[in-house]
Amino acid sequence: MRAFRSMGLVVVAAMLACEDSPVIAPVPAPVATVYTATGNVTGTVDEFRNGLGPSNGGTAGEQPTGRREIAWDAAATTPFNNRNDFPADFFNTTVKAGAIYTTAGTGFRNDSTLFSEINPAYATEFNFFSPSKIFAPIGSNLLDQLFQVAGQPTPAVVRGFGIVFSDVDQADQTSIQLFARDGTALGTYSAPMRSDAGGLSFVGVTYTDAIIARVRITLGTGALGATVNDVTAGGTVDVVVLDNVIYGEPRPAF
Repeated sequence: MRAFRSMGLVVVAAMLACEDSPVIAPVPAPVATVYTATGNVTGTVDEFRNGLGPSNGGTAGEQPTGRREIAWDAAATTPFNNRNDFPADFFNTTVKAGAIYTTAGTGFRNDSTLFSEINPAYATEFNFFSPSKIFAPIGSNLLDQLFQVAGQPTPAVVRGFGIVFSDVDQADQTSIQLFARDGTALGTYSAPMRSDAGGLSFVGVTYTDAIIARVRITLGTGALGATVNDVTAGGTVDVVVLDNVIYGEPRPAF
């Protein structure tokens, strides 16, 4: 009985100590503004662009406002057209836009043939948003985009990120997953299914502050391949590729 009373006094003392301690409110999660469109996506893409500010193109160094955009069509990409060795750091070294790509696959490809050189059936599956090249990893349907201050090796964060996808046939399979610089997941946002013959879909997310350090991009349910047909062509895989990538000006990730 004595031991029981002692334990009770300890519990009471702990409760009183808690009552005297200040209550710390949890930090609210950042609020995301989400943009989605399918079919004629131009209006929503322009709204997303305007929300981030004017294009800074390939201007080196951190800019005070604005956005960056990759359309895969720059003249400098020509030597790598329709090959599987597109440089992962091309859009921070050759074109200084602050983007670095990684994948578990074997490489990357920017393509002007709608990927028909990989599989002739793809010529009727995909479409361009900004002619005349589109992009995908090789050997995987997953890729990550990381950010650096434009033209520098300095890790960076952005306040918004969006992609135009081509040929999304299945719901909740094509997405962007956003991560903060400490690795915390900020959220996963799915691109809507295609609604017309053009086959384009868009999803974009913005925050008030620059907090996005990495984006995991999931393209459908499988990788491109010579024997891999889309679900709309008798296959078992939803094959998706991407076109324009739009993101806020990369800021140093201090």
